[in-house]
Amino acid sequence: MANAKRHLSRSASNSPISPERRLLAPDLGRGFMLLLIVIAHVPMYIHSSGTVVISRPLGENVLDDVVNFIGLLLVDNRSYPLFAGLFGYGLAFMVSRQLAAGVPEKEVRRSLRRRSRLLIAFGFVHFVFIGGADILGLYGVTGLLFGRLLFRPKQALLKTIGWVSLAYLIIVPITWVWVMPISAGDSFITSHSPTYAQMVADHAIAFPFVIAVQMTLFPMVLPVLLGIWLSGKPWIERPEEYRRQLKKIAFGGIGISAAGALPLALAGARLWDPPPAALDWSVALSLLSGIAGGFGYLALIALLSLSAPQTVPRLTYVLAAIGKRSLTFYLYQEALLVLLLSPVAFGIGAAIGSAEAFLIAVLIWLSGGCLAAWLERHDRSGPADALMRKLVYRK
Repeated sequence: MANAKRHLSRSASNSPISPERRLLAPDLGRGFMLLLIVIAHVPMYIHSSGTVVISRPLGENVLDDVVNFIGLLLVDNRSYPLFAGLFGYGLAFMVSRQLAAGVPEKEVRRSLRRRSRLLIAFGFVHFVFIGGADILGLYGVTGLLFGRLLFRPKQALLKTIGWVSLAYLIIVPITWVWVMPISAGDSFITSHSPTYAQMVADHAIAFPFVIAVQMTLFPMVLPVLLGIWLSGKPWIERPEEYRRQLKKIAFGGIGISAAGALPLALAGARLWDPPPAALDWSVALSLLSGIAGGFGYLALIALLSLSAPQTVPRLTYVLAAIGKRSLTFYLYQEALLVLLLSPVAFGIGAAIGSAEAFLIAVLIWLSGGCLAAWLERHDRSGPADALMRKLVYRK
């Protein structure tokens, strides 16, 4: 319990965070993360051509190649680490706030388990009945498996981070280079079930296996643990006092990320025709270096949060508004992707390329930003976020 209190020392209560106590940087990070997520997910629904890696289609023209290059360099495998880091940070925030308010540790543990189970339930509904590319189920399972670290000494968290890091350094290259090499034609492409009923049936069966794949073949658990560790640092709370550290993380993390993704980006843009082994290693390198990119983005956002309200107030307002309602607008974005692009609905993913898909993704995010801004002006929560809070806190 002492460790959880050290993670974040804030006055808190067993209730949702009040607006006056919210930190701007995490909300901006969530808003930006949702833009990256929709840009990363939209290629999964394009099936007008073959694929180059995992789920991104080969370009049909120069503009497609430019979009693929930027996406593979800066977005793909970088949005999830940012999402996961913010999730871990939020878990630690919730736990420390409740403990600081005097809520019994037993009740805090119960709330954490309840939230984790609800995330699995939300993820199941999202994946099976909406049909989107889900990450909520993974976060729920991660919370159940690793949530106890929030109540243990800091050394236990650091040791777990070390072992998980080592595991991914071994598993990711073995998987993507030898077991499931992309060069052999293996890829994770969103299934294109011809009917809604077939999609529901397929996804209901696949749900637990998708979570298992996400936890083992993609380094998604590690950013959650790093987010919990980050909550013990004051960098996000008081970025004005830690500009130097944040600049190092931002430039170092984004630089490492870009360098690690560059080979795959060149291949995806058809600027490099690598031999099979080089392509497979490029995938593994992109996945592992993406963790640095996610936290580099978070550090950069923390720095920008110091000046953004004055320099770009409207954009800041929209980013924060959508970030405060991240669960609602994550589901909103995924639902629109399925509705517009999947064969179970309008199916236009069969007739467009990467450039058109990118434009659709940005428009979806902008529409969500407009709705979030409207909710913010009227002081209303996102429906999914409100339901989650009601079920977790039972209020």
